[in-house]
Amino acid sequence: MLWSLVKILVFVAAVMAATFGAIMLLEMEGSATIDIGGQAASFSVIEMVIGLIVLVASIWLVFKLIGLAIATFKFLNGDETAISRYFSRNRERKGYEALSEGMMALASGEGRLAMAKANRAEKFLERPELTNLLTAQAAELAGDRKTAELTYRKLLEDDKTRFVGVRGIMKQKLQDGDTDTALLLAQKAFAIKPKHVETQDTLLRLQAEKSDWKGARETLTAKLKTGQLPRNVHRRRDAVLALSEAKDVFAEGATLEAQEAAIEANRMSPDLVPAAVMAAQAHVAKNSSRAATRVIKKAWDVAPHPDLASAFAAIAPDEDPAARVKRFSTLTKVHPNHPETRMLLAELNIAAEDFPEARRAITELVAKDPTARSLTIMAAIERGEGSADAVVRGWLAKALTATRGPQWICDNCQHIHPVWAPICVNCSGFDTLAWREPPKGEVAMPAGVEMLPLIVGQVESPSDTLDVEIVEAEIVEDDGAIVSSTDDIK
Repeated sequence: MLWSLVKILVFVAAVMAATFGAIMLLEMEGSATIDIGGQAASFSVIEMVIGLIVLVASIWLVFKLIGLAIATFKFLNGDETAISRYFSRNRERKGYEALSEGMMALASGEGRLAMAKANRAEKFLERPELTNLLTAQAAELAGDRKTAELTYRKLLEDDKTRFVGVRGIMKQKLQDGDTDTALLLAQKAFAIKPKHVETQDTLLRLQAEKSDWKGARETLTAKLKTGQLPRNVHRRRDAVLALSEAKDVFAEGATLEAQEAAIEANRMSPDLVPAAVMAAQAHVAKNSSRAATRVIKKAWDVAPHPDLASAFAAIAPDEDPAARVKRFSTLTKVHPNHPETRMLLAELNIAAEDFPEARRAITELVAKDPTARSLTIMAAIERGEGSADAVVRGWLAKALTATRGPQWICDNCQHIHPVWAPICVNCSGFDTLAWREPPKGEVAMPAGVEMLPLIVGQVESPSDTLDVEIVEAEIVEDDGAIVSSTDDIK
């Protein structure tokens, strides 16, 4: 209503301005004389203005007639659309101008304006494959989900725009959390355009979230074939999917099939720690200790890891501590200065009650890069050597405020996971977990925490000693150490 009133007022003002101008020209004195071949003609000011307007209009009309004549000539020579194109040229110009303005509005974040320009462009162009796409994206930007979905459904009707429609609805379902429908749409979009990178990644992520490991491996192979994935990355991720598939088979109780799947996953990526652990378990189940040892050692050569040490210990679970120290030399001789190797040596020697050797293994590590686990091991050494309870409690107090050491951390969102998983539980990233230390940061602790070792070290009552032992057990278990007590090592 207000816009109509504004247009009326503008029209009235234009008429009044034209009338006022005409009156001014009529009242203006003076004239012009044109002499052609002895024939003179005199014109007033208003007549000259009208003549100029007529001249301009005549020139414009001449050009239009020339254009129409050219179009007619082309039509007579076989161009059946020449005349129709001539008459629709102006409409197309207006339509493409509106379309261009709509795209600029969309890029500027003006969703409502972009929708209006899309409607105007459709009126002139009658090209829904162009204007519907602009309308859908503008509606999404403006928060009009209903209009966006209806427009995407219109795009499904045309073979040229079906992929865009499927992809648009899929993204809406993902935003709504309807991953079941989104997975079906992703499969349809992948069937239409198997080389589309974003669709490949979305489908792979959804299949992994739904534990469709076979389908995910097929999608991963498609990425390799289309050149969207390097071969070494494909082998690594295919191993991750094979490992996840093996875990599911283990859970279902199909032992033989699971063993083969685990061994295959380890073959594809020997440095993948969970695959190496499961492959070693499979070899042990087949009474092939030598093969299990070879698998663990190969993975340990790449990077020592506590899970590998646990799997190596499970190869001979009933051996005595001295024999275990000797057998573990296969691992401890590799990367002898690695923190994990140092802590492993210390734990093995604690189990064997060789506390001086355990201290030699871990002293330098505690001094340079202390973690909750290494400090707890140091407390166990002090306890084994008969040190005072105050000394033991002092080491445990330091462990409470020390860093946890390397953990499974997502490279995308930095979320910490207690165990390895193919999918990050926080950001749903696929194969993003890495065994590393979390970013350094301030630890929020009560004021005066730096005095904790001194304060705790002064308490020596039996009940306090019992509390410290409970804290020690909790620290070791929570840190995910290879063993949580000397009884476990034995």
